This record gives sequence, C-alpha cells and structure tokens, in this order.
Amino acid sequence: MKKNNLKIVKIDKNKSLFNYEKKILIKELTLDLKLGYYDFEKEKPQKVKFSLEIDYEDKKPTSDKDIKSIVNYAQVVKLIKKLTKNKHYNFLETLAEDVFDILFKDKRIGKIMLKIEKLEILKECTSVGIQITKKRSHEKL
Repeated sequence: MKKNNLKIVKIDKNKSLFNYEKKILIKELTLDLKLGYYDFEKEKPQKVKFSLEIDYEDKKPTSDKDIKSIVNYAQVVKLIKKLTKNKHYNFLETLAEDVFDILFKDKRIGKIMLKIEKLEILKECTSVGIQITKKRSHEKL
C-alpha cells in the first residue's frame, strides 16, 4: 500500500491569498460644458460625453457595509461634474489630464481608459473626440 504524501497546511486568516482586479464602468456620462478652442465654442456650452473604464486592485473582498471599500462610480461622476462646472477647457486633452489627476489620487487605481466626445461640433459626425489610456507607473524616477 502506497503512503499518502499530502500535508495539511494551515491558512493564516489574517494574510490575503488573493488579489482582486476590479473595473468600474461609466458609459456615456453626458454634460453641458464650455469646451473648445474656437470663439464660437466659447459662446455657449456644448454636449460632451464621457466614458471611462477604471481598473483598480484590492487585497481584500468588498465589504457590503463600507462604501470606502470600493471605488465609488457615483463619486467619480461627482468629481468630473465638479471639475468641469465653472471651467473652460480649450482642448479635450487638457480636460482629460485634469480628470486623470483627480482620479489617480485614489492610490488603488492603476489604470484609466477615458473617452471624451463632443456631440454637437461637426454636423457630418455624431461625435468627435479622443480616447486616452493612462496607467500608473510603479517605477521610481
């Protein structure tokens, strides 16, 4: 008879055995913004659409009783609305950088894909815009 070579391993419940890769999806957040380089764009707000994918990591599961245990999509929307409320941006790219700056303050966030589209600027197109992905670097400069 062959002897079983299995060992019993005790798991320390205080140590995490898993890492969670999570993604927040925000699709088609549409706001009226002052945005654009040309004089006619500075006269009145225009419809601008935001879509985001926010990747973040966590070492523990989400607590169903603690909203701080997640990256809160409602808070992300609130931050974007506050950022754009009274400021005019000439370029989508500078708006994108401000969105990145405010969201990357949450150290759990590792990567953001941001798409911003102007919906009313060219009558031949349903939208024009940019898509930028920014990833946190873990290298020391």
